[in-house]
Amino acid sequence: MAARSYGQYCGVTTAVELIGERWALLIVRDLLVGPRRYTDLKQGLPRIPTNILSTRLKELQEGGVVRRVPLLNCGLVYELTSYGRSFEPIMLALGRWGFQAMGDPDEGDVVTADSLTMAMRTAFVTESALDAEYELHVGDVALRVSVRDGELRVAQLAPPAPPVGGRIPEGEPDAVIVAGPGIRRLIGGEVTPAEALAQDLVAVVRGDASLLDSFADTFHIARLTVGSTT
Repeated sequence: MAARSYGQYCGVTTAVELIGERWALLIVRDLLVGPRRYTDLKQGLPRIPTNILSTRLKELQEGGVVRRVPLLNCGLVYELTSYGRSFEPIMLALGRWGFQAMGDPDEGDVVTADSLTMAMRTAFVTESALDAEYELHVGDVALRVSVRDGELRVAQLAPPAPPVGGRIPEGEPDAVIVAGPGIRRLIGGEVTPAEALAQDLVAVVRGDASLLDSFADTFHIARLTVGSTT
């Protein structure tokens, strides 16, 4: 448990005491992608001080959210317990909620492979998912995004995936999409795929450009009016 207590007998209070300390949620976010070594977590959270990372991992272990286990050919890794993994739908809902208030990135803000992976899972709309194989590039991050039979699988291409990363699907992607931060406008429905292409928010550099329409249908977060009373 976190060192600080709010002194209230409440489920929300307990949740905040478990994962509400600075950086704890982002550690859980990255572990929802898969088990990670300490060095993998540090690389994915470049601004976290090492002493804080160690402290948060210890607190999450004490709270039954994270455990440290040996993994073949990887040494010791951190992974979520079943209790920790049960947080995933809450994390995805939190991501959708936070998306509503996102603007342009501040100087120095980065996109990591794990954060982009979780963004894809957050925006994934099962009901309108169309089968396709995408390769998505945002900054220095590249992912293979596979949609098959209403299921999503994401594999990290670049930077090099951790040893515990997912297996990359065989074959070539149907479309290779290169995007910047403006891709959020496409996912949020602020622009159509045609407008996103015309405004250079995204580019389909290889494959079927019409698949950008399928991508926008498959990965979408309906925008709300932030500050509205209705």
